[in-house]
Amino acid sequence: MSNDDDATKSKKQRWFPLESNPSLINKYIQKLGFDTSLYEFVDVFSTEDWAIDMIPQPVAAVLMLYPLTETQLKAPRDDTIAAKEMEDKVWFIKQRIGNACGTIGLLHALLNAPEPLRMFQDESWIKNFADDCPIPLSPTAKAEKLEGDAKIATLHDAATSSSENATSRGNIEDRVETHFIAVVCVDDKLYELDGRKDGPVYHGPTTQATLLKDACKVIKMFMERDPTEMRFTITALAPKQG
Repeated sequence: MSNDDDATKSKKQRWFPLESNPSLINKYIQKLGFDTSLYEFVDVFSTEDWAIDMIPQPVAAVLMLYPLTETQLKAPRDDTIAAKEMEDKVWFIKQRIGNACGTIGLLHALLNAPEPLRMFQDESWIKNFADDCPIPLSPTAKAEKLEGDAKIATLHDAATSSSENATSRGNIEDRVETHFIAVVCVDDKLYELDGRKDGPVYHGPTTQATLLKDACKVIKMFMERDPTEMRFTITALAPKQG
């Protein structure tokens, strides 16, 4: 979810916000064409070790939903934008549709997951979109393709109106103050992927085995900027159990 009026450009599209709900998200990504028989999103209840140890490993990607409060937005940051990596390593898309950050975060997570997990179902929406939007295509060009895609708008809308939602999706014009980002490991480097930014934000070395622990260190930085705020949720794309 995101208050993204400033990011909404040419067509000024606005979607209903996606809920940070693993059951809902897993059904949504299945419809996009991701095989959830091996990996699925699960809740991560804390950034502490006890919660990290509950999650099956290795994690393929991490999603965070956090509040875009004035305190958060005004906090000093020293983001290192990894512009060069967008050319041949990291899949990145700009967000220009209001409240689309849930879908943008999922695309960043799934399209930067380890290669074996990117064997999407033939003729599925995500397979076709990934083929049409390879890594070297500019983030803005990818965004333009997303804006012109009626099918993803329909799939996103269906997810936000699903009975799996714990809360009402409200009115399309409601102000939404929370925002999804993804944290991924590509070539043993940790990247924060936020469609509001100019490119991937580099956060140092990592491995697939330590991705969740290292991602939680990044998430703690967000929490420390706004210590009285409680609206943080974390989900991880983890090996399916049972």
